[in-house]
Amino acid sequence: GGTACVVTGQPFDTAKVKMQTFPNMYKGLVDCFVKTYKQVGFRGFYKGTTPALVANIAENSVLFMCYGFCQQIVRRIVGVDRKAKLSDLQNAAAGSFASAFATLVLCPTELVKCRLQAMHEMQLSGKIIQGHNTVWSVVKGVIQKDGPLGFYRGLSSTLLREVPGYFFFFGGYELSRTFFASGRSKDELGPIPLLLSGGFGGSCLWIAVYPVDCVKSRIQVLSMAGKQAGFMGTFVTVVRTEGVLALYSGLTPTMIRAFVANGALFLAYEYSRKLMMKQIDSY
Repeated sequence: GGTACVVTGQPFDTAKVKMQTFPNMYKGLVDCFVKTYKQVGFRGFYKGTTPALVANIAENSVLFMCYGFCQQIVRRIVGVDRKAKLSDLQNAAAGSFASAFATLVLCPTELVKCRLQAMHEMQLSGKIIQGHNTVWSVVKGVIQKDGPLGFYRGLSSTLLREVPGYFFFFGGYELSRTFFASGRSKDELGPIPLLLSGGFGGSCLWIAVYPVDCVKSRIQVLSMAGKQAGFMGTFVTVVRTEGVLALYSGLTPTMIRAFVANGALFLAYEYSRKLMMKQIDSY
């Protein structure tokens, strides 16, 4: 699921990070795509793909594993049988709990990904003299400068994004599946309803938490150039100096990516899960 998400959505994610971190450099999505292609070539759209793959595979593996555990916790809290079907709201709460665990594996890999994606802009703006162009060079730079804890720059803003965001993510996904199932079992849904439901869930997530993600990207990228203020400090600085709309820089590529990538994520997740369950049943 995480692999499908990255392969379909990486170019839009790269544009999102560039526009969030350096909003004055780009007039919009098309301008960002054109300039990136002219300056770096097609590979520029897939900068940070390796850490993005690691991040998404690790995050979604932990997320969906913990989602199952958290569903059992929710069942205990509400006092229902461990095999009982949860409501869409209860599934949303379980997803929100699960995201807190996923954040611990996501934050370090996302920091490396964001820095690779915005490296060219950091050099253009003069914030750094020489950039690191490989995953290992970025990792080495973080360890040398800040030590292992440096990988958790932006942890609080990542948590602020993930916990409420995944409530809307799983809530939107389950609500959409309920709508398409219309009385039938959700497990009987075909690929198109699953794609649309995943896309709807992803859109709900990003609409709800986009300003938080914008602050997170700035903290993780700009901390390359020196000590960066925390979440509230960065948030207040952006609003004061650039206005509230700066928190929504890069929203267009994010919404396109959210629908496409999360549709692919849930489609791959549901079908790979069914395939594995069949294999287990056959034994």
